[in-house]
Amino acid sequence: MTVYLRPGRPTDAGRTGEILWEHAQTDMSAPDLFSCAEAIACCGQMIDNGWVTVAIADDRIEAFLARAGGEIESLYVARTANRMGLGKLLLADAMERCETLHLSVHPDNGGAQRFYRRQGFREAPGPTQSSGRCAEAEIRMCWQREQDK
Repeated sequence: MTVYLRPGRPTDAGRTGEILWEHAQTDMSAPDLFSCAEAIACCGQMIDNGWVTVAIADDRIEAFLARAGGEIESLYVARTANRMGLGKLLLADAMERCETLHLSVHPDNGGAQRFYRRQGFREAPGPTQSSGRCAEAEIRMCWQREQDK
């Protein structure tokens, strides 16, 4: 299997939106919160902002990460591509580009919390915050590059 990363392109909005919408249907407490077309539009906006990196596996987008500076806005892997290391590859790329990274995770998403902890993220101290998306309260997690001694 051939895997590589590249910046998102406007023509990637459809596939990244499908991946996002697929997760919304199974992972969110309100799966009808937005339509597939709205997910595609959201991904298109993130791509236009220059935030998106896509993971291509065998000539098909199978995962994407949206990062605004040090804030990870989205990291999703297509259900059919789970356990292929694409999320880890995208996150490693973001870690190479930033000194610190921050993200929010829904409290019910234990799998994501475990994944981020394995990659070196820690829960941020202080009260939980809402990013204004779907969750009423979210867990903030942070990663910081280790300083050379």
